[in-house]
Amino acid sequence: MKKIIKIILWGLLALVLLLGIGARAKFGPLLKGAKSVEKLDDGLYYLEFRGDDGFAALVEKGGGRSAGELSGYVMEFLSGGFYHPGAGESVPADYGCSALTARTPEGGVLMGRNFDFNSATGMVVHTVPTKGYETYTTFNLEFIGFGEGWLPEGGKNQYMALATLFFALDGLNEKGLAVADLMAGDDAQTHQESGKPALTTTSAICYLLKNAATVDEALELLRGIDMHSDIGAAHHYAISDASGRSVVVEYVDNRMEVVESAAVANHYLCASKRNVGLIEGDRRYDILCRRIDDAGGVMDKRQLTEAIAAVSQPQRESGFLGTAWTLVMDLSDPAVTYYSRRHFDKPLRFEFERKGAE
Repeated sequence: MKKIIKIILWGLLALVLLLGIGARAKFGPLLKGAKSVEKLDDGLYYLEFRGDDGFAALVEKGGGRSAGELSGYVMEFLSGGFYHPGAGESVPADYGCSALTARTPEGGVLMGRNFDFNSATGMVVHTVPTKGYETYTTFNLEFIGFGEGWLPEGGKNQYMALATLFFALDGLNEKGLAVADLMAGDDAQTHQESGKPALTTTSAICYLLKNAATVDEALELLRGIDMHSDIGAAHHYAISDASGRSVVVEYVDNRMEVVESAAVANHYLCASKRNVGLIEGDRRYDILCRRIDDAGGVMDKRQLTEAIAAVSQPQRESGFLGTAWTLVMDLSDPAVTYYSRRHFDKPLRFEFERKGAE
């Protein structure tokens, strides 16, 4: 399936070049977005897209209940409607992660997040959409499934990387809403079937960041969709906003549970499944809780970065990559700083153009 998608996308690029101005007008924003791809650091790339990113139309059409189902819409969008594929297959995976939110001495709000995985190539996606909020999101390119060793380098591969417009593992928007996806601790899947628009765990993050300014708005949006688990496992969200409110959203027996918490790792926090998934010897959650308690809930950027770095995961001889990327997000004056593969001496800072403007 993925080989077929690659061949089709490459053919479409050739078609654009052959048809000239007319095709370029239709595909212009996509081609410009593909051209923007650049390497930032080992294991981390950047893509910028401006215009109609196709996400609103996806939701209007009812969304999708799996990564494979969503891939059909993604390929249709990237092909300008020339290609209408069937549903592809999603690839099971497993990953860790941790997150922490704190107030600053000046009254601001910061959120840090580690994405831990056995293998990852990150893509930072800066989207300035025609409809919705400006966002910075991150996704693991290896989850797209274009093959071992695939990188978004060269015109054809850069165009294929536009698939990351529809999926995210974490991110921040211009209003200061931050969302991160973490494994919840078991393999209990969520598949809500109420007839509402359907989204998967990773596509829902894009939906929230494009449409919600606060935690309350994000929760209302989640109640208005049918959630479907990615990669055949349980997930929970860490969601924080510029007011300082920080919650963890979990799903138990297809019901949404909301827990107020500044820290989260990879076990359940809700009362009905408290500590399910907590592995003996995993102290990341306890370390974060102790750090925030010792600081009285108040940390400057250096302290928060040090706290989240303290629970980042080193590479192991077993082949586990460890922390693929770390984000430190300023929710009050929206901006995000990335660190790729624990390179905490190489900050990569991005600011918003619209800065919460109405």
